[in-house]
Amino acid sequence: MPKVKTNSSAKKRFAITGTGKIKRKHAYKSHILTKKSTKRKRNLTQTGLVADGDMGNVKRMLAIGK
Repeated sequence: MPKVKTNSSAKKRFAITGTGKIKRKHAYKSHILTKKSTKRKRNLTQTGLVADGDMGNVKRMLAIGK
């Protein structure tokens, strides 16, 4: 049986917390920032958590057992 490989793009984008949750970054912070308010840009800087509905797909990409 071959080894399970981790998705290379996913391991750069997600991090696992100490309690087993998966951290992610917010989107829409890379360009076209002049029309976005300062409050919106500041909130996009903070990290978020992966939603429960996406958790299975992300864990599969990271090769984490359920």
